[in-house]
Amino acid sequence: MVTSTPGRGLLVISSMLASLLYTVDTTIANIALPHMQGSLQATQDQIAWVLTSYIVVSAIATPLAGFMGARYGLRRILAVSTAGFTLASVVCGLATSLEQIVVFRALQGAMGAALVPLSQVALLNAYPREMHGRATALWGMGVIIGPIVGPALGGYITEYFGWRWVFFVNIPVGTFALLGILASLPRETGDPARHFDGLGFALLALAIGTLQLMLDRGHGRDWFESPEIVAEALLGVVFLYMFVVHSRTTRQPFFDIRLLSDRNLAISVGMMFFVGIAILAPMVLLPPFLQQLQGYPVLDAGWLMAARGVSGLAAMAVAGRLVGRVDPRMLMATGLVIMGVSLFMMGGFNLDTPWQSVALANLLMGLGMPPIFVPMSVVAYETLPRELRAEAGALLTLVRNIGSSIGVSATVAVLARYSQMNQSYLVEHLTVFDTARWEPAVRAVGEGAPALLMREVERQAAAIAYANDFHIMALAMFAAIPLALMIRVKRAN
Repeated sequence: MVTSTPGRGLLVISSMLASLLYTVDTTIANIALPHMQGSLQATQDQIAWVLTSYIVVSAIATPLAGFMGARYGLRRILAVSTAGFTLASVVCGLATSLEQIVVFRALQGAMGAALVPLSQVALLNAYPREMHGRATALWGMGVIIGPIVGPALGGYITEYFGWRWVFFVNIPVGTFALLGILASLPRETGDPARHFDGLGFALLALAIGTLQLMLDRGHGRDWFESPEIVAEALLGVVFLYMFVVHSRTTRQPFFDIRLLSDRNLAISVGMMFFVGIAILAPMVLLPPFLQQLQGYPVLDAGWLMAARGVSGLAAMAVAGRLVGRVDPRMLMATGLVIMGVSLFMMGGFNLDTPWQSVALANLLMGLGMPPIFVPMSVVAYETLPRELRAEAGALLTLVRNIGSSIGVSATVAVLARYSQMNQSYLVEHLTVFDTARWEPAVRAVGEGAPALLMREVERQAAAIAYANDFHIMALAMFAAIPLALMIRVKRAN
């Protein structure tokens, strides 16, 4: 039965804005870090905790969102989360020390963890099944577009208004989202008898927290060469094992095992991992490629990246209308193929690739994501009981975030490793025993030629490493196609 919800249009807008608050803040502060570092008198390692605290705490709090929504009702938790996130943004902008902003960013992460999963569940509860595709498409704009516009918006705000306004900009958005949620969502009592498994949550939080720290700090600590990273990996695995054992032996576990017994949700969890990779990892790789290797100014690189957002918005609207009319398995497979092709195109980039090719690859990437994300977000809940939707939404959001973290960490590690390897291969012949290869360049350029030659070798080595990364991600998209075809489609009676 569909909940009678006044102002469904207002609910859609409010849900989209609530999701946008969280997803934009995942990336908007990145570009402001150098300005914050000087203002707060922090080292580069210290200022990185502004990002780490937000990511780690939100990852820990995400599983709790499902329980809170089921226990206390969606309206109450969404309202508290939106208000809390907005207030946390205010104090972030007012912070006067590194310690303050790290704590306030952690508070932002804790408050924002429920915004994405529960806002989608609120929409699904308010709309009939045949309209789930369109509602999900509108809500998904906040999830997909947020990480894309975040860096460009953060750069513009920081340049013209200062880094504090990166946080203050959340005030009008959060206020409108809060008022809309209160006006459009009906009051719910929730399930007062719902049991809270404190031990289960503690074990899961410790597992997620330590593994997220490992992923976030691994590159800067040279991965498993660092005792810190080894310790975090071991602790994460141990806590995860303890959580699984506890969940299978306790009567009322924190994580309801019925969730993964649902075929569509289990497959969607796997798909969501790949979606997490596709949303963020290319966004991390492409801007430095354009700016550092091809020499694009920041604003020009931002415009090229914006092509992905423009096509993504258009494709989101189309995908929402196709859900229910076209087999969702075919939609998802088509989206994965488009994503794979776009990443293979990026794998073909070199130092002289024209901007038209870059824009085309980004347009294709924007077109590929919605046919995956929208039908998957609908079929994941299609065969679930209504009372499990909040927990399922939290699980899908958690897996997407983990996929993004693993994708970014893995691609950055591959980039660093292959850059070193390629440079070693390229300089094999730049020796005193093979002067015919490099002496003409030195004569032509004159003084400073050896340094310029080495700089060019480094650029070429890095370009090949970027190509390797994009090719690996493309193969990952194609590898996910069998998962999409395993979805069980619910036939209309």
